[in-house]
Amino acid sequence: NSFCTLLAMPAKRDREDQRPSVSKVAAHRAELDQRAADPSTASLPGDALMCEIAAASLPDDFMLTDYTRLKGCSCKVPQDRLLALLRTAANLRPGQDVGLDCSIVELKSKAAQRLMKQEADRLFLVSTTDFFFPSVEDPYRQGAVGAANVLSDLFAMGIVDCDNVLMLIASSTDMPQGERDAVTRDMMRGFLDKCKEAGAEVTGGQSVHNPWPLIGGVAMSVAAESEMVRPTKMVAGDVLILTKPLGTQLGVNLRQWSKRPSPLYLRGVEGKMSVAEIDALYESCVASMAMLNRNAAALMKEFGAHACTDVTGFGILGHSRNLALSQDASVEIVLDALPILEGAVKGEKLIRGKYKLLDGLSAETSGGLLIAFPSTEAAEQYRKRLWADYRQASWTVGRVVARPEGSQEGARIAADADVISVPEWPARQP
Repeated sequence: NSFCTLLAMPAKRDREDQRPSVSKVAAHRAELDQRAADPSTASLPGDALMCEIAAASLPDDFMLTDYTRLKGCSCKVPQDRLLALLRTAANLRPGQDVGLDCSIVELKSKAAQRLMKQEADRLFLVSTTDFFFPSVEDPYRQGAVGAANVLSDLFAMGIVDCDNVLMLIASSTDMPQGERDAVTRDMMRGFLDKCKEAGAEVTGGQSVHNPWPLIGGVAMSVAAESEMVRPTKMVAGDVLILTKPLGTQLGVNLRQWSKRPSPLYLRGVEGKMSVAEIDALYESCVASMAMLNRNAAALMKEFGAHACTDVTGFGILGHSRNLALSQDASVEIVLDALPILEGAVKGEKLIRGKYKLLDGLSAETSGGLLIAFPSTEAAEQYRKRLWADYRQASWTVGRVVARPEGSQEGARIAADADVISVPEWPARQP
């Protein structure tokens, strides 16, 4: 019931303005004490509990990332092990796809079947789920990142209107009750506000207690075949566009290390990268992670996109492999450029490549769309429109070639690939 109550609370960015006065809180607590002394009195009244939760606050030095050791999409099971587990558990044959962004199931109800006959277009339930541990310090912003991330898989299918969202949230048992309430409340608000921005309604979900906080959800939409960009139609000659820069995982870790120094930070980064540089990188990372991929998805069909995936926990190379091996044709993705936030490039060099960012294997959280277009002309037209309509930068990052016979790699980074240094996000159009 408390989950439903919190969902009903106003979702506003100015959280300070929503806190009741100290006198009102004191009055409610006095009422609780009085009722507790009277055995005939009912249990805690709902308005008092809501008042208590609304009044909960966090210390000035609070960092949500202190309550987890695995941040954002870096908590994912490694790609090779996940695929092996799925193939073993489900008894899948080698090559059978287990890596698409969404589940796509044709509707089977009689009403849906009648409608499909009338419209001559098949209808599908497209659904996805994602959740993770905190990657940013502020609970509200973490909630927004969680929502942007779960919606992104629908956007990667070219579906820009989400019919329903369920929220999944874990309230941390490692926090005192007041902090736990404040964090859970603000993560919920951030999630709800970002879904509202996307035009999606949150209708329910599930909440649990857990030592580490957690946020995510389930996103679903009913879509016709003609409304989707199936991630299976790439062919040799396609050109690849990326709609957000890389480097978010290292960026959020550098920020935490600057405040809670680790041996790696002390050995390699301290004194060589300023706090101002780290803070600027962190703000670009949060802005990128919280940005919806909806605008980027809205233009895909217009310019004839053949396939798309979003870049998250497996890194750009891992998701490129997944995408290439899911195609109807036997193709390989060659990445010719890696657009990376400037501070992350510097940080990766200082820690001697520990995050494998320049190898395309660093996890990203709520990363951009990797889209295959049928020609250089279509890709450039898409980039120009994305900038003109939404002031969103994007980059040409690769190409699709025929896969060498016997190869199962699916994707590789070209030996002469460029590293494009992106000063900040939102970025200027390159």
